[in-house]
Amino acid sequence: MDMSLMGLWNQMGGFAKGIVITMALMSIYSLTIMVQKWWSLRAAQKETRKFAPEFSQFLEEDNLTEAIKLAESYKKSHVALVLGGALGEVKPLIQDGSVTVSDINSAERAVERNMLLEITNLKRGLAVLATVGATAPFVGLLGTTVGIINAFTGMAASGSGGLASIGAGIAEALGTTAFGLLVAIPAVWAYNYFQTKIDNLTAEMTYVSKEMIDYLIKGVSGEFGRSRFTREFNASSGTNSPIAN
Repeated sequence: MDMSLMGLWNQMGGFAKGIVITMALMSIYSLTIMVQKWWSLRAAQKETRKFAPEFSQFLEEDNLTEAIKLAESYKKSHVALVLGGALGEVKPLIQDGSVTVSDINSAERAVERNMLLEITNLKRGLAVLATVGATAPFVGLLGTTVGIINAFTGMAASGSGGLASIGAGIAEALGTTAFGLLVAIPAVWAYNYFQTKIDNLTAEMTYVSKEMIDYLIKGVSGEFGRSRFTREFNASSGTNSPIAN
């Protein structure tokens, strides 16, 4: 009996081949999600590291117009999307020096809305990885069960009880199980990795947005405290940040 991959494929029945093809499609889909997600998160962190010092400089100069334009130009930075939208809503109030508690509440709501949208975008595709990781072993087990049934059915039909009569069926069954595990394990690893990464980015957005709100609160008493805000903003978005890495 040919035990090579091609030999096993040729000996498989139609149902087992359908299971293998299904898992192959699941694997290709999950691998595509992994590459896209890794690239998008990498781009988000890279843009944030560029965005942070420029944005801080504009705040130091009290140039909110350029700060907002800068945030709009960084389409992939999660921090830029959150801060840019919030500053855009309160910019007129900050410029004329009439920031109130109500205005700060509006800014907080804007931050929350932008964060919800960004977190949803960051998590896009994770459900696919979770589904593949959870179901691929069971799809392989389905092929295993049917393969064993076929093996014993063939043994009963031939009237022979030797291993030779059921060896091909057992090999087919175990092959689908192994393939299911090969599809599931990378998907589970990737899901846990990206989930942790997104949790870190969410903490980073929350931290920086809170610092921006503190910056606005200073405006109520006429002390914006830009130096503190920009120092904390750089710390949270820099390469040495404990939550950015």
